[in-house]
This record gives sequence, C-alpha cells and structure tokens, in this order.
Amino acid sequence: MPEFFPVAFVFFAAAILLMALPRGPIRAGLLLIAPLITLVVIWYLPEGNLWSVNLMGLDLDFMRVDRLSRIFGLIFCVAAFLGNLYAWHVKDSVQQIAALVYAGSAIGAVFAGDLITLFLFWEGTAITSVFLIWARGTEGAYHTGMRYLIIQITSGVLLLAGAVLFWRETGSLTFDKMTLGSFGTWLIFLAFGIKSAFPLLNNWLQDSYPAATITGSVVLSAFTTKLAIYALARGFPGTEALIYIGAVMTLFPLFFAVIENDLRRVLTYSLNTQLGFMVVGIGIGTELSLNGTAAYALAGILYKELLFMSIGAVLFRTGTSKASELGGLYKTMPQTMLFCVIGAASVSAFPLFSGFISKSLILSAASHDGYYVVWGILLFASIGVFLHTGIKVPYFAFFAKDSGLRPKEAPFHMLLAMGVTSFLCIFIGVFPGMLYGLLPFDVDYVPYTTTHVITQIQLLFFAALAFVVLMKSGIYPQVIKSVILDTDWSYRRALPAVLSYCAWVVATLWNRLLTFGLNRFQEITTGLYKSYGPEGRIARVWPTGSMVLWIAALLAAALLVNFF
Repeated sequence: MPEFFPVAFVFFAAAILLMALPRGPIRAGLLLIAPLITLVVIWYLPEGNLWSVNLMGLDLDFMRVDRLSRIFGLIFCVAAFLGNLYAWHVKDSVQQIAALVYAGSAIGAVFAGDLITLFLFWEGTAITSVFLIWARGTEGAYHTGMRYLIIQITSGVLLLAGAVLFWRETGSLTFDKMTLGSFGTWLIFLAFGIKSAFPLLNNWLQDSYPAATITGSVVLSAFTTKLAIYALARGFPGTEALIYIGAVMTLFPLFFAVIENDLRRVLTYSLNTQLGFMVVGIGIGTELSLNGTAAYALAGILYKELLFMSIGAVLFRTGTSKASELGGLYKTMPQTMLFCVIGAASVSAFPLFSGFISKSLILSAASHDGYYVVWGILLFASIGVFLHTGIKVPYFAFFAKDSGLRPKEAPFHMLLAMGVTSFLCIFIGVFPGMLYGLLPFDVDYVPYTTTHVITQIQLLFFAALAFVVLMKSGIYPQVIKSVILDTDWSYRRALPAVLSYCAWVVATLWNRLLTFGLNRFQEITTGLYKSYGPEGRIARVWPTGSMVLWIAALLAAALLVNFF
C-alpha cells in the first residue's frame, strides 16, 4: 500500500460525505475542513513521485511534488477555503459539491506527473465548474454554461489528442518541459492556450464568469485560468512566442474594460490582462520570470477573489453589479468598500500590497533580458489596470454618485472571507519573504528599493491624475446601459447569421431543384402514359402487315450487328 495518496481525494471524499450528510453545521464545516486538511498535507509533503499507478502498461503519476506544484497546490487550498467561507449561506447542494470537486480536480491536475492524469483532472475542472454557472437558474446562464462547457471540453479533447501524438512520437507521457516541434505539442499548447484565455480564445472568460452565481464567480476566478498558467509554466517555459502572446493579452482587454458597464465583466477583462503578465513571464523562461509568474499567480488569486467578493456582496445586497445603477454605497456598506479598495490597491501594485512585490518580478525580468518594448507594454498595461480596476470598480460602485440605494452591509461570513483575504494581500505585500520562500527557485530580489518604490508611486499618481482630468473634462467614457461587442460576436451572432443564410440558400436551391425534377418527372410520366396507357398508341390494334414490317426491320438490324 503506498505511503501517500493524491491529495485531491480529500476534496472528493468531502464531496461524497456532503451527499450523505443532512444539512447542518457539520456539513457546512466540512466545506472548510477539507481545504485546511489538504493545505497541511501539501505543506509537509516531501518532493518526488509519491503515488504511481500502472494502467494498461502506462505509468501514471498522480502525485509529482516539487516547488512549482506545491505553491499552486497551497494557494488553491487557500482559495477553496475562502470561497467556501464566502458561500457559507448557500444551501444549494449542487453548488457545494461542484465547488469541492472543482477545486479538488484543479489540485489533482497541479500534482499530475503525466499527460493522461493531467487530462483526467483537466476535464474534471471543466465538467464540475459549469454547474456554478447553471446554478444561477436563468435561461441565459444555461446557454452561457453550454458555450463554456463546449469550449472547455474542446480544450480537453485537444490535450488528449496531443498527449497521444506526443506518446507516439517520444514513447513518453511525462508532463514536463516540451518544445513546439511537433503536431502533438502544438495541440497541447493550444489546449493550454484556450484555458489561459489567449487572444481570440478568451471570450469564454468574459462570457461565463459574470454569468455565474455570486459565489460561483468567486470560485471560478481562482482555478481554471491559474491551472492553465501552471500547465504552461510546467510544459512550455522559455517559449518565446508566449512573450508576444502575453503582451497582446495585457493590452487588448484594457479598452473593453474601460467602457464596460457590468463591474463583474470589468473584473474578468482585468483578469485577462493579468494572465498576460504571467504568460510573458513564462515566455521569458528565466528563474526570475518564472518566480514572478508563480508569485503573481498566487497574489492574483487572492486579490481577484477579493474583488469578486466585494462586487458580489454589492450584487447580493442590491441585485445589480452595473456601474450605471450603483454609487454612494460607502454610506451603508463601508466595510465592503474598504475591502474593495484593498483589492484595488493590490491589483494596482501599490507598495505594501501583494501586487507590488509580485508584478515587479516579471517587469524586472523583462527589462533584465532586453525585452524593452515588452517591458513598455507591461508598464502601459499596469496603468490601464489601475484605471479600469484600481479606480473604476471602487469609484463607480461606492463613490461616483448617490444612486439612492441604501442596502445593508454584507453578511458576516462574507465580510470575514473578505477580511481574511485582505489581510493576506497586505501581509504578503509587507512581508514578501514568506512568499518568496515558496517560489520554484531561490530568490535574490529586493522589491522595496527607493527607485522602485518612487517610480511606482509616480506612475500610479499620474495615472490617477489622468483619470481625474478625463472625468472632469468629460472625455472618460460614461457608464451607460449597453452591450459591449467583443470578438465572441463572431460566433454568437455572425456565425449563426452566416449559417442561417447558407441554410436558406441551400434550402432554396434544393426546393427549386426538387420542383424542377418533379415537373420533368411529371412530363415524362404523362408522355409514357400517352404511349403506353390503356388509350395510348401502343395499346391500339395494329394491322398484320405492320407487324411483319417491324419483324423484318428487327431481323435486318440483328443481321447488321452480327455482320459487323
């Protein structure tokens, strides 16, 4: 019997117990105990391949532990705990079980040592997470969930196909560093790219996360995309194409986020930008940049959960997350406002917050390795994130105007979850040494230098000044009730319209051909009836001489054929 077992099984066992236990404090406590137990187990796990299975001649490694997998496993446990604490009021068993299995699948994928095991848990995250969207119970959520599921399953199919081809090419299924030198590795790369929200493959993110339940969007923000970042960091570090893919990812969501009215969609665009930073770090592929990616992923999970929690609390109390319908909520929701500001400061990389000590690693790696244009793009993207998330989200939700809404403060368990998350964002920012000690490589980096701190403060100050000037001059886009057309318009509107038109053309041609054929058939049958019908020419009584003449003609024809 193996000494260790896959830590994901703790979540799966908790989900099974949830189905058996009646509603009550024990069942609710199980949602918090499972992540904490797993966290402790992961912390003390030794490094190495700890649990392997031979399946049909294939060696599957379910527990490959190293520093990269450990840090992602730890933060996934923390995210699961905070998400379940935030969702303490939810009595829906489907959401509770889905959240547990979803988090467990993500943790299982992090520790997968081979591509088949990765595929199993990869699909597990896809199948379970969709229930957090469907749980909202609206027709729109159902259709959104179907689109989300199709895209996520497609990613899994590509991963499986790539794994099979990679095994045929190399004879190995080990999930480790690969190069883009074969069709199999390209399929794997594309599978990771879909879940990482690469440009033009990102629309599922803005489509699905805001459509989930209030608590579901908090849970979703932590796992799927960060699992894909882990997979890229494990499988394709140093792939130069990722540098430029990531640079584009940091830029194009900015403009959508500035004009977007739904604050939860603003947060998903912001998430897309932050994923771009991580992808750039993976593409650079140095120890410093990979440390930056891991640190940014950990910090990003925390402050993105915090922002989704705060806007989710606003949605929970007011019934809306539209910037055009909110404002003045600081009067009756001051604690939620404070936590939202902390999340905004973290995502904006203010000194003494978690974003500052993680994002700087990637920026330093880009400049150190000579990617000055990319460094400039990342700097510009940082300003954009501050404008549309660091300022816009708390400003329009809590300060912009008096909307007349006077909701109660968020429930205690929501405030507690936001408070713990806020504490972690500040603690990591003030004491970065603990985070740096968990990173994949030894860290020789000091974030709090005079130059770095002053430069960042100046950057944020002038960005805030630009926001004020744009608002006062009326240039900044007004928040209005609107629908933002993203590239998903191509398959949600344009593609169905094209297919409908093609179907109409084909149906029209078919009907015309069918009508033409039926008319010709009618003419032929009418002619045959005139000749061979009861009153037709063939049915008449012919004279004997005529028959003799026909027989003579047929004999003559036969003789000619036989002669030649």
